Amino acid sequence: MKSAVILMLVVALVQFMVKPGEAVTCGQVDASLASCIPYLMAGGSPSAACCDGVKNLKTITPTTADKRAACDCVKAAAAKYPNIKEDAASSLPKKCGVDMNIPISKTTDCANIN
Repeated sequence: MKSAVILMLVVALVQFMVKPGEAVTCGQVDASLASCIPYLMAGGSPSAACCDGVKNLKTITPTTADKRAACDCVKAAAAKYPNIKEDAASSLPKKCGVDMNIPISKTTDCANIN
């Protein structure tokens, strides 16, 4: 329970760190999706904290440049975890009820994101 509260505080702080006109950073993307690692490795259902992070990721990526930067960050993070299940990753936004243009995948061509 304590870790969930801390994670929510981190997510809230990340939202305030993004200023209009500034690109999203990999630190912000990683913080948003950190609680999703167990789901991405094992499948099943994502936690509420994970879905909050996915919603935050959508919030902090309003522009095409932000979405492309976040996509590059997701790919870099995914490369660190070779056991991530591709089907779990690709279904994450939908399972969290979030419609976003940033695919969670190791193989996405981020230059094609709008």
